Amino acid sequence: MSEQPIAPAAVVGRLVCCDLDGVIWRGDTPIPGSAEAVERLRAAGRHVVFITNNSSLRVGEYVQRLARFGISVVPDDVCTSAQAAAALVASGLVEGARVLACAGPGVVEALEARGLCVVGAGPVDAVVVGFHRDFDFDGLTRAADAARSGARFVATNLDPTYPIDGGVVPGAGALAAAVATAAGRAPEVAGKPEAAMAELVRSRYGSTGLMVGDRPSTDGAFAAALGWPFALVLSGVAGSAGGEPVPEPPPPFVAPDLARLVPLVLNAG
Repeated sequence: MSEQPIAPAAVVGRLVCCDLDGVIWRGDTPIPGSAEAVERLRAAGRHVVFITNNSSLRVGEYVQRLARFGISVVPDDVCTSAQAAAALVASGLVEGARVLACAGPGVVEALEARGLCVVGAGPVDAVVVGFHRDFDFDGLTRAADAARSGARFVATNLDPTYPIDGGVVPGAGALAAAVATAAGRAPEVAGKPEAAMAELVRSRYGSTGLMVGDRPSTDGAFAAALGWPFALVLSGVAGSAGGEPVPEPPPPFVAPDLARLVPLVLNAG
C-alpha cells in the first residue's frame, strides 16, 4: 500500500509514541532508516518516546539497545507492558506481597520497583505472565497452579506473535493462553491496548499524541483507547505474509516504514 496522508482533523501535538518491535527493529536487526527518522522528528521539535508490549527486557536494556541502534534515550522515554502490569498488580496488593513472575527480567524489575516480592513458586498473591523465551512445562504448571488457587492473574499483553528477522515467534498472548487454559481462568491484561497502559502513558507523557505501530489490533486499538490518531507502518506484522491486514478504512497515516512515515507526520503540521 502506498503512503496515505493524514486528515487535518487528526493533527496532534508534539508527542510521538513509537512501538519498538516491527517499527524500530525486527528481532536483533534495526529497520533501515528508523534511527534517522527519530532524529528527524526530534529536530522538528517532536518528543519521541517508545511504548512496547514486549516485557522481557529491563528498561536499561532497552535504553542500551536503542543506543546501539543509534537512538539516544533516557529511561523515562521507554514505557513497557511490564511496568503497566506491575502497576496493575500493585494497585490491589500491599507492599511486600508475593508475586510469581512467569516472565522475563523486565517484569521482575517492574514488580520489585513497586515494592513487591518476586518468588519462584507458590503460595503467591498474584502471578504475572509475559513474553520470555525459556517458557516451559514446569513454568506453565507453576503459573497455572497459582492462578487456579486464586492468585490474581495478570498478563502483560495478549499479542499472539512477536516479529523477528524472517518471520514471527509466539508472543505473550500465546503463553498467557496456555496458562489460562490450564488454570480455567482468563487473565487481566495490562499492556496495549488496555486501560493500565493507557493510564501509565497519560500520567507520564500527557493526554495528546500520535501512536505509531505495526499491529492494528494492538497499536491501533491503543490509539483509539487514548483518543489519538494512529500511524501504521508495514515493516512489522501488518501487511506481511500471514500477518494482520491493513484496516479498511485505513488509519490516518500508512507508510512502509518509519522513515517514509515521518514526512507525512511533519507535513501534517
